[in-house]
Amino acid sequence: MVWKPHVTVAAVVCRDGKFLLVEEETEVGLAFNQPAGHLEEDEPLVDAVVRETLEETAYHFRPTHVVGVYHWKHPTKEDTTYLRFAFGGELLGFEPDRKLDDGIVAARWLTLDEVRATQARHRSPLILRCCEDLLAGKRYPLDLLVHY
Repeated sequence: MVWKPHVTVAAVVCRDGKFLLVEEETEVGLAFNQPAGHLEEDEPLVDAVVRETLEETAYHFRPTHVVGVYHWKHPTKEDTTYLRFAFGGELLGFEPDRKLDDGIVAARWLTLDEVRATQARHRSPLILRCCEDLLAGKRYPLDLLVHY
């Protein structure tokens, strides 16, 4: 077997002191995550986070910076490692009648205290870390990423 990390993107959005998360069905029950998903073949990372945010929340997202790049090995899924590219940015619109991706229950707005209080239901420890990094002012230019 050839080891290969799962490359994912995530939108880290804070508005009026609340973070945009998604509540989604997982194999272990309902969980919280940032709007996030897997990079598709030949897709630029920035395009992937725009697409995933729209598909999971019905919000149009415009990335303005990179919050961070995160490496996480899943503790219970053998040989499952994630490489997450997290983006900060702004919301440009909302489609209230848009059907969300299968498994997504709803988009939720949570304060940082609520994000911390729900850690037992997070898909990964990266959710809280990304929120904290955004609040700490971590901002890297998008031109850090090069797509050929």
